[in-house]
Amino acid sequence: MSIPASHASPDIQSGEAGRVALKFFFNLMDKWGCTKEQQRTLLGSIGNTTYFSYKKLPSVRLPHDTLERISYLMGIHKSLRILFSNQEARAYEWVHKPNSAAPFNGRSALDYMLGGQVVDVADVRRYLDGVRG
Repeated sequence: MSIPASHASPDIQSGEAGRVALKFFFNLMDKWGCTKEQQRTLLGSIGNTTYFSYKKLPSVRLPHDTLERISYLMGIHKSLRILFSNQEARAYEWVHKPNSAAPFNGRSALDYMLGGQVVDVADVRRYLDGVRG
């Protein structure tokens, strides 16, 4: 049995999906006020050449690791927008605020995510999912 074209899953490996993911990423980084170095780390410690290529928002098939990282960041953004639905500025400031909860232990969520591993970004997503309930 085949799935009708109108109900087919989007091709996340397409160049268009990569372009959309990068557009989201760079817009979020602007809202968060992240430096180029922080952005490169959040994308998986990519090189300068790749970073500047991505900034042009090309139609590109992103590596699975990069898509996974951006997907977690999308979830973090969504959770923060829900948690701070009446305070948009706080939703964007939250990642910079020290947090005494585990796993942050006094660090900000951004500092925690800058550990550079996919699991660091995933942990922040899981934390926020737990807070949202």
